[in-house]
Amino acid sequence: MSSHTSLSVAACLRQAQGLGLARLDAQILLLHALAQPLHDRAWLLAHDTEVLNEAQQHRWGQALQRRLQGEPVAYITGRKDFFGLTLAVDARVLDPRPDTEILVEWALELLPPGPTGRVLDLGTGSGAVALALQHQRPAAQVTAVDASVDALAVASANAQRLNLPVKCVLSHWMDAVTGPFDLIVSNPPYVAEGDPHLAALTHEPLSALTSGVDGLDDIRQIIAQAPNRLAPGGWLLLEHGWDQAAPVQALLRRAGFEEVQSRRDLGGIERCTGARLPHGT
Repeated sequence: MSSHTSLSVAACLRQAQGLGLARLDAQILLLHALAQPLHDRAWLLAHDTEVLNEAQQHRWGQALQRRLQGEPVAYITGRKDFFGLTLAVDARVLDPRPDTEILVEWALELLPPGPTGRVLDLGTGSGAVALALQHQRPAAQVTAVDASVDALAVASANAQRLNLPVKCVLSHWMDAVTGPFDLIVSNPPYVAEGDPHLAALTHEPLSALTSGVDGLDDIRQIIAQAPNRLAPGGWLLLEHGWDQAAPVQALLRRAGFEEVQSRRDLGGIERCTGARLPHGT
C-alpha cells in the first residue's frame, strides 16, 4: 500500500465490513497486523482513531487478501485458541473447530481427576484434543497419533511449547500402538469424497477431511481396531458429520459396544458419538 493512504483502526474495520468479512475475523486479523494480542478486541475500541504505519498497512492488506481468498484466519495468524490453550497452526493441519470442544468436554466427564486414565487421541493434527485433555488432567497418560509426519511435527511443537507431556506417535490409526487405553478419542476425516462443501475447504489438507464415498471409511477402521486397544469398560468417542450419528451408532453396536449415545454441538447437531466396551471382553 502506498504511504499516502492513511488508514485508522476504525477505517480498517469499515473496509473489511464493506468487503463482506465477518466482524470477528476482521478484528483478529487487524490485531495480528498490529502485533497486538489476538483476544484483546477492547484494544481496537480504545485505539480506533490510531493510524496504521506503512508496514502495518501492508500486513493488514495481505491478511485481508488471504482471508478473502478463503484462507482460515488461524492459518493467517498462525494461532488458534482451543479449550483455553493457544495452539500454533498452519496449512499442515486442520484448523481446530469450536465444535470439537464438545468431544473434549465429554472426554473430561469420563476421566476423573486423579492418577488415572490412559488416553489415545487418533488423528491428532495440531494436537488440540490431546493437549486440552493433558492440560485439564495432568496425571493422565495421553498419547497422540497421526499418520502425517507434518501434522505430528505441529502437534509435538505445540506440546513442547505448552510444556505438556503428550506422547506423539506416528501411526496409521492404531497400527503402531498397543494399549490398553481407558479412553480413545478421535476427530477423524468424515467428509464424503463428493461433498459439495469441500470446495470451501481448499486451504486445508484434504487427507484430514475426506474418508471414502460415504465419509465413514476411517470411522469403520477405528471401530474395528478399538476393542483390541481398549481396557474392559473403556470408552471410544468419535466426532463425525452432521448426518452421521445414526450410522456411527449402528457401527458401534455391531462391534459389540454398549451405552451407545450421541452428543450435540453448539448448533444442536449430533456431532459426537461414543460407546463403552463391555467389562467382560
